[in-house]
Amino acid sequence: MARPVQYNTNDKVKLVDLPEGYAGEGFYATSFDKVVGLARKNSLWPLPFATSCCGIEFMATMGSNYDLARFGSERMGFTPRQCDMLLVAGTISKKLGPVLRQVYLQMAEPRWVIAIGACASSGGIFDSYSVLQGIDQVIPVDVYVPGCPPRPEGIIDGILKLQELVGNESLRRRTSEQYKALMQSYGIQ
Repeated sequence: MARPVQYNTNDKVKLVDLPEGYAGEGFYATSFDKVVGLARKNSLWPLPFATSCCGIEFMATMGSNYDLARFGSERMGFTPRQCDMLLVAGTISKKLGPVLRQVYLQMAEPRWVIAIGACASSGGIFDSYSVLQGIDQVIPVDVYVPGCPPRPEGIIDGILKLQELVGNESLRRRTSEQYKALMQSYGIQ
């Protein structure tokens, strides 16, 4: 009797490409920054900062139907010191802005930020005195995911865009004058 479930029948599985380099019999040579970029982009540790409906969509993204773990984000961390990808999902009030900034500062370098949904990106429909009109007023943002709330596919697309950014990032970017000027514009030393 045949088994009812067939494993490994998905022919659309995409393997990660090797970085540029020289391959020989029994060895592979490439540059150090390409190897580090490959490792970083495929092992992002997300820290969810969810405050409203976008958080529910993010929970669906982590569920079995969408399975964010396929993209190297297996371990969901809830302490900033162990995570390198901050996922801000939902409305951020002006009182919550300093808390978000403190969480960002507690994360180890290198760190990346994704603004999920209209509220985190631009304040959304809440154009009031108490709502922060985009988290980029408090911390730098690497990727914006549009939508109110965005679908899990959109969140996955945002994480794939961030992986592309992380994989191509130079090891020296964080010590460049341009990066230091960006951090100083946010008051971060």
